[in-house]
Amino acid sequence: MSWRPQYRSSKFRNVYGKVASREHCFDGIPITKNVHDNHFCAVNARFLAIVTESAGGGSFLVIPLEQTGRIEPNYPKVCGHQGNVLDIKWNPFIENIIASCSEDTSVRIWEIPEGGLKRNMTEAVLELYGHSRRVGLVEWHPTTNNILFSAGYDYKVLIWNLDIGEPVKMIDCHKDVILCMSFNTDGSLLATTCKDKKLRVVEPRSGRVLQEASCKNHRVNRVVFLGSTKRLLTTGVSRWNTRQIALWDQEDLSMPLIEEEIDGLSGLLFPFYDADTHMLYLAGKGDGNIRYYEIGSEKPYLSYLMEFRSPAPQKGLGVMPKHGLDVSACEVFRFYKLITLKGLIEPISMIVPRRSETYQEDIYPMTPGTEPALTPDEWLSGMNRDPILMSLKEGYKRTSKIVFKAPVREKKSVVVNGIDLLENVPPRTENEV
Repeated sequence: MSWRPQYRSSKFRNVYGKVASREHCFDGIPITKNVHDNHFCAVNARFLAIVTESAGGGSFLVIPLEQTGRIEPNYPKVCGHQGNVLDIKWNPFIENIIASCSEDTSVRIWEIPEGGLKRNMTEAVLELYGHSRRVGLVEWHPTTNNILFSAGYDYKVLIWNLDIGEPVKMIDCHKDVILCMSFNTDGSLLATTCKDKKLRVVEPRSGRVLQEASCKNHRVNRVVFLGSTKRLLTTGVSRWNTRQIALWDQEDLSMPLIEEEIDGLSGLLFPFYDADTHMLYLAGKGDGNIRYYEIGSEKPYLSYLMEFRSPAPQKGLGVMPKHGLDVSACEVFRFYKLITLKGLIEPISMIVPRRSETYQEDIYPMTPGTEPALTPDEWLSGMNRDPILMSLKEGYKRTSKIVFKAPVREKKSVVVNGIDLLENVPPRTENEV
């Protein structure tokens, strides 16, 4: 029998990255020089938000997507925090609501006016105090409206119900700083990576750790749930200090299914997963390239497709939600790349080359839309529901009818699980001493 190379047929084999022309980039932006390992960028179908360098306090810009080109130096900012802003995330269901967290221990919710900012915004619609150290991560629940997760340097994850403006649950199983949080499709499980070299799968409402992996050979940094495949992917560093990725079964974290070396560079690897196309994108902090893979259900699980290359290093990357993509151009993913040295934000579209002008049903399956599946009370009572799906074919620019109403409340002690979070301050971490 003659030898034949193994050939995989894939519709994403020829996906390529296309950089927007200079006039469609965002220029003249004083991108933050903070070394915290986050993206410092959040994007949705209407706005781009970028954390900026600022003297005293922390601020970020919010720019309408159509307002490309050079941004004026005195462009209005969101600048209510007293410390550096460490993370920002748009509400997936209300397009003008954004959450930010900061070194000043607070999480704040901002309402961006129609058409963007006309003057500096210093008043948040909601200020959330519950952490006793700086807050490094915020994450919205994927199917429930007004449920927000925040992770602080006090090793706690707080779950906020924004309908009442209070923390309603506390996950207190981590022994060190939490590096990353990721939800499964219906938000019933939360995966975290931690500086104590452990990967955990947690049931968020009870705070119970369902699975835990002690990663001695693979020091985990970032984790992402691979849609509804019951698998997780982590990026990290091997014992020989090479960058690697590992694939895990969420039901059994005793051993990774596969581990794969990537290269010997030192920058953190950010993973991005697109559940609709089963594609995984890997972008290194400080690299100029983005590798992409297709994930299968059988061995070898990971198939390398190609690499987008660019000479300009990225500090972070924002990702456009599916309903903001240009389906007429067969665009399946879009990054917003932060290039600190040039003060530039560069959109990069990942495109499937197709000759036909018609809507491509096979690369745009039904996708999670802008309607929440649950209310906060339903989710907190134990209900789980898959996201409400939408087609990108018809009215995919449909805006959500939900409006954010901030609760009225005065400051007081914050008691969760019988502990006053503002009184019980943990010892300082070595980074803060």
